[in-house]
Amino acid sequence: MSTSVSSAPPPAPTDPSPPVKSRPPAGPRSGRARAWATRAPLLPALIFLIAVTQLPFVATLFISLFDWNSLNPDARSFSGLSNYGSVFTDADLRDSVFTTMLLTATVVIASVVLGLLLALLLDREFRGRGFVRTLLITPFLLVPVSAALLWKHVLYNPEYGLLNGGWAWFTGLFGVENPSQPDWISDMPLLAVEASLVWQWTPFMMLILLAGLQSRPIDMMEAARLDGANAWQMFAFLTLPHLRRYLELGVLLGSIYIVQNFDAVFTITAGGLGTANLPYTIYQTFYQAHEYGLASAAGVVVVIGTIVIATFALRVVSSLFSEEARRA
Repeated sequence: MSTSVSSAPPPAPTDPSPPVKSRPPAGPRSGRARAWATRAPLLPALIFLIAVTQLPFVATLFISLFDWNSLNPDARSFSGLSNYGSVFTDADLRDSVFTTMLLTATVVIASVVLGLLLALLLDREFRGRGFVRTLLITPFLLVPVSAALLWKHVLYNPEYGLLNGGWAWFTGLFGVENPSQPDWISDMPLLAVEASLVWQWTPFMMLILLAGLQSRPIDMMEAARLDGANAWQMFAFLTLPHLRRYLELGVLLGSIYIVQNFDAVFTITAGGLGTANLPYTIYQTFYQAHEYGLASAAGVVVVIGTIVIATFALRVVSSLFSEEARRA
């Protein structure tokens, strides 16, 4: 007698974990709620920014459309765009625009050239480099009014200034006693203002260009050196093209500040001797001539010009970030 044993297949293993329920797709309302939840912490800062910057600008824009002299407030009347016409046709305002352009171009170009030379120096290894870098950055950390006062009294003063003291010492080496002491502010007023601004803004340009120098691809520089390129060829064909974006950024940011500079002109020359730039002329028009409408129109012109320059600066910054992201 034979028996056959039939073996049943083993039961399938059961998964102890509960079934996962698929979430329904998020609707547009939940997406908007999450977006507002992430933006909500920024709303107080945005409201503060609007209250501090945009509302005064709107008020200035409104005042610029009126013929408004504070000495005769009852004669205030709507003048439309006539104040803007005066900004571009008035001789004093036109001269201040030219002075602003000359001052900005001179200071920015000189600061960029000197900043590039100092950045090339600090890009090398030498003893005490950190200390030298700290000393070179110090002028940029000073309050603008303090820097202008320093140049006016410590350097430019015709009686006890360091420039005249150094000039007397230098001429004394050649046997000249009691040399003439030039009055630097009276003899060269615009150059006196430009020198103080160049001294203060050269460290800013140096920092930007030094960051560009230290971001150069090392392998490319080593390959060029092995191929026999000398120092000038490496600078002209590798370093300078690499610094193009950084140079543009320094020029644009420096121009934004120098166009609006008021401290140096007010402190050193008080706007006299042909040094009155557009911000100082606006100050004179508003606080001394009491022409609120004309001063507001000139201020709007300065703001629009600054916005145009700032737009180019933001584009340069975004291009720098995109290049760094591509390299990473």
